[in-house]
Amino acid sequence: MKLSRHDAAPDGRMPLMDHLRELRNRLIKAILAFVVGAIVGWLLFDPVWDFLKQPYCSLPQSHVIDKDQCSLFVNGIFSSFFLKLKIACIIGAVISAPVWLYQLWAFVAPGLYSRERRWTYVFLGAAVPLFFVGTALAYVTVDKGLAIFLGFVADDVKPLITVDSYLGYVLTMLLVFGLTFELPLFVVVLNLAGVLSSKRIRRFQRMILFGIFVFSAVATPSADPFTMLALALPTVLLFEVAALLAFLNDRRRARRPDPYEGLSDDEASPLDLDAIDAELEKGDAAR
Repeated sequence: MKLSRHDAAPDGRMPLMDHLRELRNRLIKAILAFVVGAIVGWLLFDPVWDFLKQPYCSLPQSHVIDKDQCSLFVNGIFSSFFLKLKIACIIGAVISAPVWLYQLWAFVAPGLYSRERRWTYVFLGAAVPLFFVGTALAYVTVDKGLAIFLGFVADDVKPLITVDSYLGYVLTMLLVFGLTFELPLFVVVLNLAGVLSSKRIRRFQRMILFGIFVFSAVATPSADPFTMLALALPTVLLFEVAALLAFLNDRRRARRPDPYEGLSDDEASPLDLDAIDAELEKGDAAR
């Protein structure tokens, strides 16, 4: 009889081959969910593409060929097919995200202690909304950056924007904004883990703020001042919120009594074996 991951040993351990089999099974489930999502994305291509091209179509430069129709161009026989396939895969990854995120969590969670699981819940609970807020801001900003650079086109020149270049620009904007909004969350997680203190954050605060502006200038594909500020200013605000949360967390820790206070450097620290055994039993039960 094949043992499950939790039945393999009292402490939750299992042989390497069983780990690999479980990883294979969870990958298969995640891939199947992605394929189903991609099929749905293929069927939803038209409304999604209309949504993605709307920032460009709102510009007057998009109607240089036909005043009544937004114009984007392809420069290859298979470009239209790969465009539809690419957008279908993106939609599939988004639709199937609950499934493959759960499969990832179900594979990793048995090896975590209860405290580590709480940190993971906090991280995932904040990461998803922050990512979508960042992508929403990027979508609002796309047409502003395009208008700035297309405004340099001479009157006797007609810009022929290809579908691939426009889609790459939009996807890069969405990913850069979404992932950048996750950076302050890492500050909070590192502080909760005891790796990064609020004192160290304040010590390097000016350097960090300067680095945010430099990163915003380099990471944004258009690199125009408006897009840079649209990314940098909210990120600075989120970083200040993260620094405040780190400060409050350090104050909460400081109120706790220190069991090693009053001990000299050569004096042995108190060791509560009963408390350690209870904590180990709690961790084994959680596994």
